Amino acid sequence: MKDLFQRISENKGPLGKWASVAEGYFVFPKLDGPISNRMKFNGKEVITWSVNDYLGLANNDEVRAIDSEAANKFGSAHPMGARMMSGHTGLHEKLENILAELVNKESSYVLNFGYQGILSTIDSLVSKNDVIVYDTDSHACIIDGVRLHLGKRFTYKHNDIESLEKNLVRASKMANNSDGGILVISEGVFGMRGEQGKLKEIVKLKEKYKFRFLVDDAHGFGTLGKNGSGTGDEQGIQDEIDVYFATFAKSIASTGAFIAASKVVIDFLKYNMRSQMFAKSLQSVLVYGIIKRIEMMKSRPEFKMSLWENVNSLQDGLKTRGFDIGNTQSCVTPVYLKGSIPEAMVLVKDLRENYGIFCSIVVYPVIPRGLILLRLIPTASHTMKDITITLDAFSSIREKLNNGTYKTMSEAIPTL
Repeated sequence: MKDLFQRISENKGPLGKWASVAEGYFVFPKLDGPISNRMKFNGKEVITWSVNDYLGLANNDEVRAIDSEAANKFGSAHPMGARMMSGHTGLHEKLENILAELVNKESSYVLNFGYQGILSTIDSLVSKNDVIVYDTDSHACIIDGVRLHLGKRFTYKHNDIESLEKNLVRASKMANNSDGGILVISEGVFGMRGEQGKLKEIVKLKEKYKFRFLVDDAHGFGTLGKNGSGTGDEQGIQDEIDVYFATFAKSIASTGAFIAASKVVIDFLKYNMRSQMFAKSLQSVLVYGIIKRIEMMKSRPEFKMSLWENVNSLQDGLKTRGFDIGNTQSCVTPVYLKGSIPEAMVLVKDLRENYGIFCSIVVYPVIPRGLILLRLIPTASHTMKDITITLDAFSSIREKLNNGTYKTMSEAIPTL
């Protein structure tokens, strides 16, 4: 019999194998200072394109004041216990009522975390008799939720309605045989590519295949739709989304998440989501601050307007200079380049150290081998100067990538 840890020591995984040369810089980097368009990395100021603070609320004076007020009023522990036992408050109910109205649903339920929240929602909604059909580009939290499912599941090609329908035919046969139902899952905005899910096209299939529809709108909530109400509202089909999920960790610049649906569904989830039933309630200091943020998002359209001015300027500038930004239909701005992982590491180090630009790097196995994805997240806090500097820097690093400069420099990096 092998030692359980033998595999771990021998195979660190496709990303873990780079830890010795990547950790602390390319992965697990440390950004210092207040969350903003400019922060400190390795002691130097950098233009920050890796923080999901879409509306620029994280370092807003009003927001920080309300957070300080909440800390003084509640401390960091209140309330103590799970909501089913001793951690339920009127403040939580107030937030849930605000959220349900905002996203046009009958009821909502506040969750402690986004990743845990969507995973547990999926797990609770389906039984072993049910079938899940989900987009192949779904976020890891959705994939992990689906992995918990004891029944059948199928993926459909990314945003491919023909592929979805083929899998719905298969799912329908299985659900009929098992006396179960079908859950279709899509993201509102896919966080890597920036594409909106084809929600409008998906809901047109509901009558024919009798499925229920779950949308994870982490990147759409706050950035799309009236008052930031999300991708479903943007596409005019919010009523057809059966279970709507969004997080507070992006546009709202806080912690936690929520689900919204009919009262029947929310009541079921409240009494059956084990990750919430047996977990400490989301702290009141956070709930109090989230209410303020939601109110600002609804009443102050200038935050969303500033965000989209920056998004359009950045994306138009990149396209004008001939960069491939895919088919993004959101704030998420991917820039696709061709190169190896060692070239990507040299490129990003040059970008950070010599151009003062900090953005996320994505390589194989997250995307196909031979591609480099530089992911930019514009926010309302960025300035036109930030955008101009970034566009010039990207033109320069692309030239170095194409003329072989980075290839030569990358030869010193060990191949693993």
